[in-house]
Amino acid sequence: MSTKIVIIVGIVFILIAILSSIKRSSSSRLVSTKIGIPAGIIGVLMMIYGSYSSDLVGYNSQMEQVSIGKKLKIDGPVNAVKVVSPIDKDSVDCRILTMGVYPESHQKDVWVIIRPTDDRYYPQSDHTNTSYKRDGEWQVVTRFGGDKGEVYDLIIYEADSTASSFFSSTIAEWKEEDVYPGLQLEEMPSGAKEVERLVIYTKKNCRGVF
Repeated sequence: MSTKIVIIVGIVFILIAILSSIKRSSSSRLVSTKIGIPAGIIGVLMMIYGSYSSDLVGYNSQMEQVSIGKKLKIDGPVNAVKVVSPIDKDSVDCRILTMGVYPESHQKDVWVIIRPTDDRYYPQSDHTNTSYKRDGEWQVVTRFGGDKGEVYDLIIYEADSTASSFFSSTIAEWKEEDVYPGLQLEEMPSGAKEVERLVIYTKKNCRGVF
């Protein structure tokens, strides 16, 4: 059962409990207290469960577990979008912060896409969707969900507004349906340009973590 359905059912049970507290003129109640009290307890428990299973709470609890991979030292001026962490051939945790730099004149959005062994493409985001950019640096939370030692391509894209909107709406649709099928190469928007690709390995079993 999805989180939204759990919350909706919880609200219904609470409404039943409220109705059980209302007396009609004949002193009889709209709903028997034998039904209302258990319904209220179940409703509150379902609301609590639904709240703690929501994206917001899950996001905050997982944020505490974000790790950072090995860092690349950048010398000299930055002339292009570049990954600083993780580095190529790095072994990483299930949830990491992918970080990089960009030149001062750079205007496009930066997207991190991972391609696991299923040969599909998964745009990565936190609640801002696009990578966070400020003062020449960018970062985005990146999640891996495969077996220990599984190989991933970690691909960095520059995206125009159309491509960025496509990635954002795709992620929103996946979250709504709670299904993450990935994108095939031919589904990738033309306004997204690959600028860097790394090979990354998971150093622990991440299957079923997210």
